[in-house]
Amino acid sequence: MTIIIKNKETLLIEEFKFKCSVGKKGFSINKKEGDLKTPTGTFDLGNIYYRPDRVEKPISKLKTTIIRKNMGWCDDPESKYYNKLIKIKKGLKINFEKLYRKDNKYDLFILIKYNYKKTFKGRGSAIFLHLTKNYMPTKGCIAITKKDFLILIKLIHKKIKIRIT
Repeated sequence: MTIIIKNKETLLIEEFKFKCSVGKKGFSINKKEGDLKTPTGTFDLGNIYYRPDRVEKPISKLKTTIIRKNMGWCDDPESKYYNKLIKIKKGLKINFEKLYRKDNKYDLFILIKYNYKKTFKGRGSAIFLHLTKNYMPTKGCIAITKKDFLILIKLIHKKIKIRIT
C-alpha cells in the first residue's frame, strides 16, 4: 500500500481520495531549504505526533509521540541537528520550527522521512503531513483536513510509503 500525492490537490490511498494542499511553489526533485516546494520521490513515514490537550491519542499502527511545549524541528542547515527533532532550550542559537503552535496545523502530523536517514544540509527539512482548515499552500509539506487525517491514519502502517509525483 502506498499513499500517492497525484497532483497539487489530490492524495490517494486505496479507494480513498482526499483533497490536499502542497508547497506554494509546487513540487521539486531538487528541494532546497526555504524554497516553498514539496519534494518529489517515494519516502517512508515516521511517527504520528499529536497534541493531547487538543486531540485524543490517534488510533493507528504507527507509533505516536506527544508534542510537548519544548519540542522543535531543526531547519538550520548549519546545525548538526538539521532535520531532526530537538528540545528547545533557553539560549538555543539555531533555527527551528516550533511544534507546539497556537494554530492547529501541528495538532496532528506525521513525519515524511525526506532527507532524514542520510541528511544533506540545505536540501530541506521538516516535511510533514499535517492539518489544514483551508487548503492554503504550505511551505513544502502536505496538508489535509483533520477529518481526512483521522481516516488516513486508520488505513496506514509502519511499512507504508508515500509517493509524491
